[in-house]
Amino acid sequence: MSLDDVTPEEWAQTQFRQTTKDSVRNLLRFAGENPGRGGLLETPDRVLKAWRDYWCSGYRVDVGALLKTFEDGAEGIDEMVVVKDIPVYSHCEHHLAAIFGRAHVAYIPDGRIVGLSKINRVVDAFARRLQVQERLTRQIADAITEHLQPAGVAVMLECRHLCMESRGVCQQGHSTITSAMRGAFRSEQDTRNEFLSIVNGGSRHV
Repeated sequence: MSLDDVTPEEWAQTQFRQTTKDSVRNLLRFAGENPGRGGLLETPDRVLKAWRDYWCSGYRVDVGALLKTFEDGAEGIDEMVVVKDIPVYSHCEHHLAAIFGRAHVAYIPDGRIVGLSKINRVVDAFARRLQVQERLTRQIADAITEHLQPAGVAVMLECRHLCMESRGVCQQGHSTITSAMRGAFRSEQDTRNEFLSIVNGGSRHV
């Protein structure tokens, strides 16, 4: 392809990719490495692919489109639906360090239900962005509330933060727990306690 066949947008994207790869090489130099070393020659391309296609892929997900709802099958369903132990992989926006753990999500249908895998996808869509755990928890709860309009939503995250475990205090094994309660889970103590009992009790594996 000649330069005459490249649109301005494609050219800008190509230039941006090159600038970003140069930044990765400079970071390697800053860390004390030689970016020309054999094992690091392809690292800039790998880093761009990892951040674009995996670690920050959630920016390109339409969360509303994920939450397609169904009325068929929701008749008479007014008890909570809980999905436990959803894997969470994210990165902290302060140090770009990894955050990993589990999410527990519950909702009480109000005439509509959603495919259970969609709840996992919503968690993943928000997790695969630069995050703080408090906002991540709230975004999951608010998205399900907005698009499903259930009688209540509960979200709990239990995560470890490598920004704390591998730098700073360098203490390993701690978990940070955050929660967001909406609707009946916020206003009704018994409903909230039932959710917490399900999350904290019983086997984690079937």
